[in-house]
Amino acid sequence: MELRIDFIRNVNLEKLFSAKTGKILVTARKKDEGGNFEGDEEKRFSLLNKTVSLKADFVDIELSTDETLTKKLLNNIKKYGNRTKLIISHHDFNGTPSYSKLQNIFNECAGKGAHIVKIATFAKSMEDNLKMLKLINFAKKTNTKIIALCMGAKGKISRIMAPYFGSYLSYASLEKGAESAPGQLTIEEMKMNDEK
Repeated sequence: MELRIDFIRNVNLEKLFSAKTGKILVTARKKDEGGNFEGDEEKRFSLLNKTVSLKADFVDIELSTDETLTKKLLNNIKKYGNRTKLIISHHDFNGTPSYSKLQNIFNECAGKGAHIVKIATFAKSMEDNLKMLKLINFAKKTNTKIIALCMGAKGKISRIMAPYFGSYLSYASLEKGAESAPGQLTIEEMKMNDEK
């Protein structure tokens, strides 16, 4: 389950984590990256570091994050026994770049210490989905886990197919109208596609 703490006012992390029953992926997405976090980077990373101490399974930060903050977060993860895996993500809401540009973005995320690389781009054509599926194969060759998907109506197919190609996970909303990104399917829709 993804815990979007950027949408929770006055978040009580201890209370949320005390009710934890499964794996938790924590995100505090900045506004300029499509999120809703209000506050400075110091506050945001204070919360993210706190989730590491509370045994979050995954923490997602942006590729654009200041390298010093990324290193501090990685050091904190090591301090707590590397239980938390760091996802470094890149989102492009305007389109899908060339395959070679996607490879460069992947390498940049991996080079910053990502345990898992996430790349999500907006699909303007069905071909964009194929670039993402090809990128999953590229990641496999480097032994780096990847979450690769396309957003938007034309990207829905990548959300369904990517896990079959080796994408580490896919995202689904709990219900219609609660999507966190364009083209996101509900859990029920994902299950129906899995059964076909």
